[in-house]
Amino acid sequence: MAKMEVKTSLLDNMIGVGDMVLLEPLNEETVINNLKKRFDHNEIYTYIGSVVISVNPYRSLPIYSPEKVEDYRNRNFYELSPHIFALSDEAYRSLRDQDKDQCILITGESGAGKTEASKLVMSYVAAVCGKGAEVNQVKEQLLQSNPVLEAFGNAKTVRNDNSSRFGKYMDIEFDFKGDPLGGVISNYLLEKSRVVKQPRGERNFHVFYQLLSGASEELLNKLKLERDFSRYNYLSLDSAKVNGVDDAANFRTVRNAMQIVGFMDHEVESVLEVVAAVLKLGNIEFKPESRVNGLDESKIKDKNELKEICELTGIDQSVLERAFSFRTVEAKQEKVSTTLNVAQAYYARDALAKNLYSRLFSWLVNRINESIKAQTKVRKKVMGVLDIYGFEIFEDNSFEQFIINYCNEKLQQIFIELTLKEEQEEYIREDIEWTHIEYFNNAIICDLIENNTNGILAMLDEECLRPGTVTDETFLEKLNQVCATHQHFESRMSKCSRFLNDTSLPHSCFRIQHYAGKVLYQVEGFVDKNNDLLYRDLSQAMWKAGHALIKSLFPEGNPAKINLKRPPTAGSQFKASVATLMKNLQTKNPNYIRCIKPNDKKAARIFNEGLVCHQVRYLGLLENVRVRRAGYAFRQAYEPCLERYKMLCKQTWPHWKGPARAGVEVLFNELEIPVEEYSFGRSKIFIRNPRTLFKLEDLRKQRLEDLATLIQKIYRGWKCRTHFLLMRKSQIVIAAWYRRYAQQKRYQQIKSSTLVIQSYIRGWKARKILRELKHQKRCEEAATTIAAYWHGTQARRELKRLKEEARRKHAVAVIWAYWLGLKVRREYRKFFRANAGKKIYEFTLQRIVQKYFLEMKNKVPSLSPIDKNWPSRPYLFLDSTHKELKRIFHLWRCKKYRDQFTDQQKLIYEEKLEASELFKDKKALYPSSVGQPFQGPYLEINKNPKYKKLKDAIEEKIIIAEVVNKINRANGKSTSRIFLLTNNNLLLADQKSGQIKSEVPLVDVTKVSMSSQNDGFFAVHLKEGSEAASKGDFLFSSDHLIEMATKLYRTTLSQTRQKLNIEISDEFLVQFRQDKVCVKFIQGNQKNGSVPTCKRKNNRLLEVAVP
Repeated sequence: MAKMEVKTSLLDNMIGVGDMVLLEPLNEETVINNLKKRFDHNEIYTYIGSVVISVNPYRSLPIYSPEKVEDYRNRNFYELSPHIFALSDEAYRSLRDQDKDQCILITGESGAGKTEASKLVMSYVAAVCGKGAEVNQVKEQLLQSNPVLEAFGNAKTVRNDNSSRFGKYMDIEFDFKGDPLGGVISNYLLEKSRVVKQPRGERNFHVFYQLLSGASEELLNKLKLERDFSRYNYLSLDSAKVNGVDDAANFRTVRNAMQIVGFMDHEVESVLEVVAAVLKLGNIEFKPESRVNGLDESKIKDKNELKEICELTGIDQSVLERAFSFRTVEAKQEKVSTTLNVAQAYYARDALAKNLYSRLFSWLVNRINESIKAQTKVRKKVMGVLDIYGFEIFEDNSFEQFIINYCNEKLQQIFIELTLKEEQEEYIREDIEWTHIEYFNNAIICDLIENNTNGILAMLDEECLRPGTVTDETFLEKLNQVCATHQHFESRMSKCSRFLNDTSLPHSCFRIQHYAGKVLYQVEGFVDKNNDLLYRDLSQAMWKAGHALIKSLFPEGNPAKINLKRPPTAGSQFKASVATLMKNLQTKNPNYIRCIKPNDKKAARIFNEGLVCHQVRYLGLLENVRVRRAGYAFRQAYEPCLERYKMLCKQTWPHWKGPARAGVEVLFNELEIPVEEYSFGRSKIFIRNPRTLFKLEDLRKQRLEDLATLIQKIYRGWKCRTHFLLMRKSQIVIAAWYRRYAQQKRYQQIKSSTLVIQSYIRGWKARKILRELKHQKRCEEAATTIAAYWHGTQARRELKRLKEEARRKHAVAVIWAYWLGLKVRREYRKFFRANAGKKIYEFTLQRIVQKYFLEMKNKVPSLSPIDKNWPSRPYLFLDSTHKELKRIFHLWRCKKYRDQFTDQQKLIYEEKLEASELFKDKKALYPSSVGQPFQGPYLEINKNPKYKKLKDAIEEKIIIAEVVNKINRANGKSTSRIFLLTNNNLLLADQKSGQIKSEVPLVDVTKVSMSSQNDGFFAVHLKEGSEAASKGDFLFSSDHLIEMATKLYRTTLSQTRQKLNIEISDEFLVQFRQDKVCVKFIQGNQKNGSVPTCKRKNNRLLEVAVP
């Protein structure tokens, strides 16, 4: 459906008639046709004055959005199209601004949408009232109470998938600002018979199916339940699953709602245990057993279910079993115990299940009230919301339908009274003459039912309390005697001659003429349902339960508080509740929502006129319209009336300067409306006949069309003139711009022509001057060229002469040199001929070597021993020389580097060299120790006064003083110790006190073992049989493992002249007292980061986890 547009008046764009007070002609057919027409156009709300008629659409409509809430907020009731939000806003503003307590009465048959209507009212009030943390919490608790009550009080019926099987009245309390403070819920007549039996096509209460579908396996096991519905006799199977209903999700919603409302975890658990106990009660079955005296006695067939119920409730199994088999009757000082037959046992079982569930429901309502009640004691404003069953007419009507219809008679009575009262008060307030209105007063029907002397309820109570045999038939006989002459009572056995021939009435029935129509009641079950009897043995058994909640539900079972007085009947209790409700409603300003179900198929877009007609009758809508329009059908304040119809009179259009009432008088006089058709109140105009209003609407519609035509004419003229002026202005602008453009173009042409002429003249002058300059220059260049050629000729002649002279001199020198050379060669040829090649080779080789050394002098690398640079060789025959020279140079610079060391540094490098030989490529920890200097005594014992005692006890030189972790031989845990190495001994001392714990001579140390991994663990093996080895070998962990092992190795070698065995392996054996223990290193993820951990696995294995 397209989004509904917001209307400015109820009368604007009406589909049908929005307020049926204006319906003309008024009869049942026009009322139904009007509802159908509006329903077909998705207009589900219609007014009868201030009463809202709601037709259930059976689908979601986009008319409840936050934007729609804002549309109806703080608006006049008739200002917008009919909506439940308009009534909610009117009620809330009356409560907030006028300090009037309000009540909203929602009625209609099952499936008509009463529960949804109450939710919409509460959600609207929650949306428009104040904000804040506390206010939001109260609103949330009030809204979340609905899912809890729906789960325990609603069920699927043939007419409604979520039918309320109880009446609910909620008082919402507000402070002076209109913010909610809390609420109080009252419940009426829970249909507890549904617990043990459901009609075909219907279900038990929702909570049973939600629990079995949504509870976890752990919770079901705890409650001793199974997920299969067919396991439980109290659950009907033909409609266990409902289309579109997710019981598992609803169970989670209910659990969450209970938490929000304020239920504690143990309370929720107790409630579910009671629900499980009710389910399992239905599985208890009985079998007959004959006694010696010939009487029948009932016995439980399978005691397993009984056992599980007793475990859930904390009741002794024998006590509950006896309560199902015997009944004890007390009279004064006597007690009589009788056995129960099978039928009585089943009655007792079902009575217990019904009472247990109904009392649990009442406890839930009281518990919710404790959570949502107002915490402050300031004066409160109250808005009541009544969601109660509507008038019920079924094929088989019993005690439940009788008291439901009685309640609706009382509501109809108060509705008529308050409606007339409201009409009369408005007439008096507006100073309009009040005329008496004829209407049907159903007080006679209410008296027939509730009269304390001869009313039907009084006679039913009297029959239940009468000694002797009491049956439904005796009750009907009594009715026939007392009510035979009543005009609204009919019975086949009535003494009234009018009904003797009415064979349509069955023998076991009576008929009452209600305001909504005749209803035939079956008397079967009236007495039992009114008694609502629970055997005292069962009450006492429940009171003895170890379950705190169950015990609190049956206070009458306390033996110390036995009351022999008969408890009040269900009818009298309901009559008192209805009386209290009526008294409460009469103190508040009423607002009505009448809900109608359009079809029995629960389908959208289907309107069954017969079904709707039936509901229109028993809701009394036609009579409501007649009461409302008995005096004046329509009323409206002067200001909106004048604003709506002022265009119908020239004097009031477009603006009226005077008072609004005077303007309305002028308007009505101008229209010549008969005086008897309207009256002027203090603030409103009253119109008697809807035809007058529709005439005004027709005139207004015609006038609006004329005004629209006038507006269109004026608008079109304004638009054409505006267009003409715009075109004219545009033409002027275009002409001005064109003239400017033309002049600019002509100027540019003249300017361009002038520039061309100027350029041609300047060019001609320039070329003329150029020709003159070129002629002058050519003359000068010709003289210069001739002079140059002459000078060149002279120079070449002189050069030729000089070259000839030089050639002659050079030839003489060359000839002379050749001659001298020839003479010398002849003289010395005999000396050089024999060794000339060898001499030349040696000379050449000498020159090459000399050159090589001179170049090496300049290319020698630095004196750093780690500098690996060396010049490349220039000749292949010098390869061995080049390598030897490199070796000699490296040895020489190493010697120069060593000569700089002190004795202390030489010792450190010797230790480092020793460590390299011992651990390089063997221990993964070694590379990280290369850059660390070996310091030896890390603990400065000589300077620390804490270790003065330890210093005095050691006379030798301390080589190592370091704190290590000593691994406990028993459990693998570590203890801090001071590790001291002297020339002759290895000592261990306490870190805190400095006291020496162990002293081992170096001659007793045989081996040191460690892993190949990156850890600091090492074992010191001692010589077997030595005094130091009495407790076994030592296992340490240190951050300076490489340094300690190296110094221990060198010290032992210097003292014993024997090399200490260093074993590097990931598995090695150590001697712990008398046991050989394997120390095994493994890779593992560490909880404490990268620190290795040690753990003793058993007597033979100790594991070290290395990251």
